[in-house]
Amino acid sequence: MMINDIQQSAATRMGKSIEALKQEFSKIRTGRAHPSLLDQVVVSYYGTDSAISAVANVAVEDARTLSITPWEKSMVTAIEKAILKSDLGLNPNTNGMTIRIPLPALTEERRKSLVKVVKHEAENGRVAIRNIRRDANSDVQKLLKDKKVSEDDARDAEDKIQKLTDQYIKDVEKLLEAKEADLLTM
Repeated sequence: MMINDIQQSAATRMGKSIEALKQEFSKIRTGRAHPSLLDQVVVSYYGTDSAISAVANVAVEDARTLSITPWEKSMVTAIEKAILKSDLGLNPNTNGMTIRIPLPALTEERRKSLVKVVKHEAENGRVAIRNIRRDANSDVQKLLKDKKVSEDDARDAEDKIQKLTDQYIKDVEKLLEAKEADLLTM
């Protein structure tokens, strides 16, 4: 039935919105070292843009330090330049074949500004989910207008779409709470 397709499509799209939000949150660093911090940094490897993790071993040395060991000596300077060029504000220190990245502690002011960024991203996620709800409901209304479904079926479908929306908005709230708590703990 067509209503099921609309609901399935809405659920899939809302799930993708949650994944996109998680991706955005992962870019916002908390002051703790984590290899995923460098996921967005690309380095030119034989003419191909590659993730640092594809050309080197990225490890957590301690709570505030990442260490990168390239598989080829020639990649050391390329990786350094890519990290400096990124908007992460990190300063790599090189010692032979190992690049260490000390993560500066976050100031209270910086933490608060990051919380604002996180709240903004969460709001974008909520807006995206509401837009998906609007699209799904208008698809249901179109089916009703074309007399392909009864009014009761349309009402039931809209109720289910609203329940789906509420669930995904709750997911956004949970992600936001967790990220906020992560940012505000010293």
